[in-house]
Amino acid sequence: MKPATSDVPDPDQSSRTATAEHLDSLTKPSGSLGRLEQLATWAGGVQAQSPPQPFQHPRLVIFAGDHGVASAARTSAFPSEVTAQMVANFLHGGAAANVLADRAGATVRVIDVAVDSDYEGLSVPESVWRNRIRRGSGSFDREDALTAAEAQTALALGAAIADEEIDSGADLLIAGDMGIGNTTPAAALIAALTGSDPVSVCGRGTGIDDATWMRKVAAIRDGLWRARDWRPDPTLLLQKVGGADLGAISGFIAQAARRGTPVLLDGVIVGASALLAERMYPGAKRWWWAAHQSAEPAHAICLDYLDLEPLLHFSMRLGEGSGALLALPLLQGAVSTAADMATFSEAGVSGRSESSDISTAEANATKSEDSDT
Repeated sequence: MKPATSDVPDPDQSSRTATAEHLDSLTKPSGSLGRLEQLATWAGGVQAQSPPQPFQHPRLVIFAGDHGVASAARTSAFPSEVTAQMVANFLHGGAAANVLADRAGATVRVIDVAVDSDYEGLSVPESVWRNRIRRGSGSFDREDALTAAEAQTALALGAAIADEEIDSGADLLIAGDMGIGNTTPAAALIAALTGSDPVSVCGRGTGIDDATWMRKVAAIRDGLWRARDWRPDPTLLLQKVGGADLGAISGFIAQAARRGTPVLLDGVIVGASALLAERMYPGAKRWWWAAHQSAEPAHAICLDYLDLEPLLHFSMRLGEGSGALLALPLLQGAVSTAADMATFSEAGVSGRSESSDISTAEANATKSEDSDT
């Protein structure tokens, strides 16, 4: 999936500039809406229109997969069967992601990429698991997480799902995750791609105790040693220490960027996948906005490396796309403000003095551009 040169288009710069200028004409002090103005300017660029308009069809796709490292190295506080049970819970509308998506006006789709289950006794239709790549990714501390063919298949599957969603009308995508033990490969990928050590990227995941945390650090350390010769190649790195679900998310958000469709990034699992996707397709991150910073320490390292500033700091570590869904109303509020507020001339309100050398909106647009590069 790694191209010789990236084929990711640039967001529309003229629409960004026009949106920044439009924001300065609205009935408010320049820059007084803070990061909402940066959001609106970004939205203008990715929508290629000024002022931007509220997103009509935001869609969350949750990629589910198990990881052998969770049971083999005992790195999680929960048993692996929870993954399959949560897939059923998503389908019945009982998870946090369902509640938040309903409130934010987003639809939810669940894809079983590598769940280690037959769903016995659970109501899960074939459409959810028919594209499953394998039953659980390998325990990467002692074996490859995927074969070379499986890594390529995961990336292609994610891209195909992005195409399906965009072709059916989605104008904003969110990737969510579900998988017991998935913070362990995510931390390993982030460590490998950023040159970080295992201790600095290892968090508490589902709430593990000290002994489990030490086993998790050891698993990440061993996986990094196994992958030491493959770090420059993101696809090989995915094969060595990643997982099918992380590969599918990488393909999903990379393809969204290639199709010119914006993405709200969620937490550490999506962050690790974003690092891979940006390495494969440089410039993809210009189509992404970081919704929040997870409580997982690897996520702060990941966002700093991508030079993406998160909207929210709520100490969340749930996954599922929950942080991105919380940020979605902020994004919608930003674009609605840009689209619907009256200008000074329309409202008959005295505007900004013309003595300023540079408008605050122009300065904010420049800052937003810098954060996207």
